[in-house]
Amino acid sequence: MKITSTNIAKPTTFIWNGKEVTTGIYKTPTNKPVYLGKNFVKGDEVSDKKVHGGEFKACYLFSENQYGHWKTLYPNLDWNWGMFGENLTVSGLYEDAISIGDIYKVGNALVQVTQPREPCFKFGFKFGSQNALKQFIDHGYPGTYVRVLEEGLVQTGDAFKLIERTENSITTAQLFNLLFAKDKDKNLIELAITNEALPQRKREKLKAFLNN
Repeated sequence: MKITSTNIAKPTTFIWNGKEVTTGIYKTPTNKPVYLGKNFVKGDEVSDKKVHGGEFKACYLFSENQYGHWKTLYPNLDWNWGMFGENLTVSGLYEDAISIGDIYKVGNALVQVTQPREPCFKFGFKFGSQNALKQFIDHGYPGTYVRVLEEGLVQTGDAFKLIERTENSITTAQLFNLLFAKDKDKNLIELAITNEALPQRKREKLKAFLNN
């Protein structure tokens, strides 16, 4: 995996259901290094801190390899790196090959895979259709958030070096599918709820399905 583009956003507002909403999803390439902090990418807009930023969502990665699929679906959009609200556009990122808890060195930072992105109405608004949410879920390539274990600068061209592979984990793709599956695989839930790379709130939510 290698960084194709570093992206940040300024706050953007739009009207949703009669209310003004501010978002940081409109990211554009910086063409310069960015600093990965413990809770956010320096200089980037994090509007809704309840669902973005923080320890387990400090930085969002999305795969360059998925752009072709979405350009076919939405050819009339103004395409550029950062289109999915990702801080880092990454080539060679495959969700079925990375696992929750894996640790990578990239640039001067040390990061840990935490959880896939779950799309919200802001994603649909940007793409001009709330159908984009279902398309995103059905496609199954959500990218991933990472926790920043060691802060540092990263830049275009930096490669991800695997430092530690988590044992008895589940892949980002498996977790993403598990979150949206009607019939949830209890074996996968068992693996997820013992993984400390997932936030406690997410693990508790999944644990509730074991009693169903």
